[in-house]
Amino acid sequence: MTMPARAMGLPLDRFDGPEKVTGTARYAYEQPVDRPAYLHPVQATIAAGRIVAVDTDAAAAEPGVLTVLTHRTAARVASTADPELLILQSAEVNYRGQFVAAVLAETSETARYAASLVRLEYQARPHDVELRADHPDAYAPAQTNGGFDTDSVLGDPEAALAAAEVGIDVTYTTPRYHHNPIEPHANVALWRDDRLTLYLSTQGVHRIRESVATLFGLDHQRVRVVSPHVGGAFGGKLHTHPDVVLAVLAALALPGRPVRFALTRQQMFSQVGYRTPTIQRVRLGADSTGRLRAITHDVIVQTARIKEFVEQAATPTRTMYAAEHRRTTHRVVPLDVPVPTIMRAPGKTPGMFALESALDEMAVACGQDPVEFRIANEPPVDPELGRPFSSRGLVACLREGARRFGWADRDPVPATRRHDGWLVGTGVAASMYPVYRLPGSAATIRVDPGGRYTVSIGAADLGTGTWTALRQVAADALEAPIHRVELRIGDSDLPPAMAAGGSSGITSWGSTVVAAAVRLRLRLAEGYGGSVPAEGLEASAQMPANPHREEFSMYAFGAQFAEVRVHQDTGEVRVPRLLGVFAAGRIINPKTGRSQLLGGMTMGLSMALHERAVVDPRFGHVVNHDLAEYHIATCADVGTVEVHFLDEQDPYVNPMGSKGIGELGIVGTAAA
Repeated sequence: MTMPARAMGLPLDRFDGPEKVTGTARYAYEQPVDRPAYLHPVQATIAAGRIVAVDTDAAAAEPGVLTVLTHRTAARVASTADPELLILQSAEVNYRGQFVAAVLAETSETARYAASLVRLEYQARPHDVELRADHPDAYAPAQTNGGFDTDSVLGDPEAALAAAEVGIDVTYTTPRYHHNPIEPHANVALWRDDRLTLYLSTQGVHRIRESVATLFGLDHQRVRVVSPHVGGAFGGKLHTHPDVVLAVLAALALPGRPVRFALTRQQMFSQVGYRTPTIQRVRLGADSTGRLRAITHDVIVQTARIKEFVEQAATPTRTMYAAEHRRTTHRVVPLDVPVPTIMRAPGKTPGMFALESALDEMAVACGQDPVEFRIANEPPVDPELGRPFSSRGLVACLREGARRFGWADRDPVPATRRHDGWLVGTGVAASMYPVYRLPGSAATIRVDPGGRYTVSIGAADLGTGTWTALRQVAADALEAPIHRVELRIGDSDLPPAMAAGGSSGITSWGSTVVAAAVRLRLRLAEGYGGSVPAEGLEASAQMPANPHREEFSMYAFGAQFAEVRVHQDTGEVRVPRLLGVFAAGRIINPKTGRSQLLGGMTMGLSMALHERAVVDPRFGHVVNHDLAEYHIATCADVGTVEVHFLDEQDPYVNPMGSKGIGELGIVGTAAA
């Protein structure tokens, strides 16, 4: 079923906009509770070792302190399956900054001061926090994040590289990146009437409920997670992290009394994951016409010793360009560091930086225009799977982007264009991101006799526009005016929904809402002659499977262009203009969609020029752990950013014809 567009495709203002600009939209830490206690953690000052002595007397004696938690006094968890979540469960220290104690007090100021009075003695052991290509502990994991194969080989890439008439062999590195949403990770935890309620900033209320219930050995119905508004996430709020566990342990220690706990900006650099640094070697071989014959992409990443997370950075190379011979590999180095995690477009963002940078260098080596070089190496089918693409708009994006950007007027020779003391250059790169539809969602729609619909699904809005876009989807599926549709999301008491990740939210939730709408309309037509009964009527549906999933490879594509200026005397870098053209199926809301891509492109600019976590190898911590020194692009760093959509009809991806765009915009920007 493909629906005609009525509400979908309209650039509607956000329905939650007035709440946000007036300050009435409640985020996690702002949820009203009676007599909250405040938590402040104590963090380990060594990178590896164990605690050998604990003195909490001074902290406990401070007026206003309610209790002090340590590994000796905290409640025991029921499951030890996830080592990252074993907070205050033993004397072991696995990374600097690990939570090793916590103070609960009547005020946040008292808790913070008393935490400084807790005295811990450690027995440190030698630690290693530096990723390097020749690390002796590097190994091949069983698979990467997302369940992708660790290695992939087609043909004989070594022989093809040796026989190539033109070749390059380049190595790129990317540093450790941190999500740093404006809203820090925040928790309000309350045990009452034998039920745990958590107000969290999270990408998935049901995902967190399952995790917490499993960790503490609870029936899932005894846990409620509420998260109506989220102030940014970028992947860092997808999984359960130590802050959530510590909040629950604190609430257990004070039954019946709510506990407030928000991470400081500095604490976020050790507690909630980050994008692993990468070392990536790319080798390309081509014939004299510039046709690629061989591609190899070998990636080295880091993980924590206590838990494996392997960024899938080489995976986009398996799909992007035609070459008969190719190899991609992943190797991972375990270190005494916090656990890395998903960050906006995991794998694709660092991997495409290396691949697209290498494509540019190869185009120069072949004496070809970088745009035309990419087009000449466009694959007719998915190179990895051999399937046709449901749609593949990359060439159209490159052509339209080049036209809008004025690519034909560029000077291909570096350092020849100058303007008022600035060297002016141009860059191009491709964007791509898969179309995911993740299982586990359900929706219920109820209609009352007055013709008003209530759509309930435990989805999330990270600031991406779900409150608005999902109402647009529902209105069209119900063939109802959008002002008659109410949406309920962000609560685990609602029907289950997969978390917002992999740019799959609208695809997964929207497909589910459409299925529920179809069922409701059918019930009305067949059982009630189209009239709503006096008691109202509702229908529910699970997310349907996509019958075309095994027939096609499904991706969104884009092309990014950048004008970059480098001051010839100071080396200062400025980017006065970014332009992106994207083919991403039907755009549900062009206004919020443009914001998603503009934000992604800005984040890619920030990745390329500003962001870098600096780890002190002596102590194992990030030294620039605040927004003063971990520089994120601000308004002064961002020039003109243009976002353009191509009209792309793809009936195979889902009933809406949409593709995810939350991560597409960051992919390729750094390379451009």
